[in-house]
Amino acid sequence: MKANSLLLCVTIMLGFQHVCFCQTNKPVLAAQATDHKFDATWQSLKEYRVPEWFRNAKFGIWAHWGPQCQPEQGDWYARGMYEEGSDQYKWHVANYGHPSKAGFKEVINDWKAENWDPEKLVALYKRTGAQYFFAMANHHDNLDLWDSKYQSWNSVRVGPKKDIIAGWARAAKNNNLPFGLSVHASHAWMWYEPSQGSDKNGPFKGVPYDGKLTREDGKGTWWEGLDPQELYAQNHALSVGWQWDWGQGISVPSPEYCTKFYNRVIDLIDRFNPDLLYFDDTVLPLYPVSDVGLQIAAYYYNHNLATHNDQLNAVLFGKILNDEQKKCLVWDIEHGAPEQIQPLAWQTCSCIGQWHYRRSVYEKNEYKSAADVIRMLIDIVSKNGNLLLNIPVRGDGTIDEKEVAILEDIAAWMTVNGESIFDTRPWNIFGEGPSAEASNPVKEQGFNEGNLKYTPNDVRFTRKGNILYASVMGTPSDKIFIKSLGKRKIRIRRIEMLGSAEKLLWKQTSNGLTIEKIKALPNNIATVFKIQTQ
Repeated sequence: MKANSLLLCVTIMLGFQHVCFCQTNKPVLAAQATDHKFDATWQSLKEYRVPEWFRNAKFGIWAHWGPQCQPEQGDWYARGMYEEGSDQYKWHVANYGHPSKAGFKEVINDWKAENWDPEKLVALYKRTGAQYFFAMANHHDNLDLWDSKYQSWNSVRVGPKKDIIAGWARAAKNNNLPFGLSVHASHAWMWYEPSQGSDKNGPFKGVPYDGKLTREDGKGTWWEGLDPQELYAQNHALSVGWQWDWGQGISVPSPEYCTKFYNRVIDLIDRFNPDLLYFDDTVLPLYPVSDVGLQIAAYYYNHNLATHNDQLNAVLFGKILNDEQKKCLVWDIEHGAPEQIQPLAWQTCSCIGQWHYRRSVYEKNEYKSAADVIRMLIDIVSKNGNLLLNIPVRGDGTIDEKEVAILEDIAAWMTVNGESIFDTRPWNIFGEGPSAEASNPVKEQGFNEGNLKYTPNDVRFTRKGNILYASVMGTPSDKIFIKSLGKRKIRIRRIEMLGSAEKLLWKQTSNGLTIEKIKALPNNIATVFKIQTQ
């Protein structure tokens, strides 16, 4: 933590009771720890080891779903609708009314999830090849999607009047899939700040948006008895400028805000015991202006130990980690991948459309194809990573027929070629070809996805014992030459092509491996050669 932080804490241990005191000398955090192997320090968290089940899983599917999907206007709607002149603002005014009269709380009230069938969706995701399933527990919009003890604005009390996370958890258990939860709400403090504003032009010029409303303003409304400040968290001075990370002009959250966030996450862990926990934060939530994230990490690991016979099976993710922090958490890269094999397990989070459902992506056929997803997955796995893929869900709780078709195409490829993905490890090199030789560094938390285009000259490798898998990215029209598989590097005994009984003609020399032109390719996405080595 920074020494000059307004939330500088002194942590003490009282038996198993973990309490954090801020400069106000007010107790901020109090949770009954289940064990005490891990402390809330980086040094202690370095004892963490990624469980083998996660390294074997390789592919998960995510329902990044909440009230912001109801308008079908894409990402960050609950912020964009307060930004005068933006497309989301214009759409909101036309469909809900002006933000001074109809704020995001009206969208929450409109969201009913009336056609949501978690069992059907999770079964489809498992058939697609997912080895774990993720659900979003809350987003920056600050609505908890379970029967939250510490947040009155939750999906049981408002909106769908359903415990969304409980429904997803049951479906994951029934399909025997590890269950993950993503938590994004730590940023609501500054992310919602546009709701404090007002129009600078037009008939509503200077009329405040609803971000400063209080409980007393709700008399006679549908939200009577609820405090909008519990949702919007805007009883504070505005930040200077905008950036994602805390500090450098960003308004520092109060001790009460940090305490509440901590309690909400601990409640989530205690209720659902997730196998995986993802934070949409740089390093950890509220880091470095608070030690809340470190407290949560230690609690989560200890809780998992206590509920898994002292075997740590948990996976905790963080973004923009340094090399030491990567020993404590699993590095998550948003919309991207590193250029080389990583020594520790990591994960890409991506989506086939936008994070929140956007109708125009459907209408304009802008989804990633199954080929896009599978080639991305092959590259990620060759570098010791996993892919967590979001399939955007509509407000009513369904996915559209184009998304279903993409999932079916992924499933068809996985059924034949999944052995080259699951339970594998990287080979000596991740691959060869134009995309392997090009520079494409990760920027900030990721965002280098799609910069490189794969061709049939691009090959990626994985291994399983004495089996090497070579995946050719596309549909080769002539003989295939793989220079990395020369006799000086590997001795080949046998080669077969997954999904085909065709007898292959091949020759290995000191310069590489040549496979003669294939008569009939088994698919048009990626051709996988199963190579038995000596």
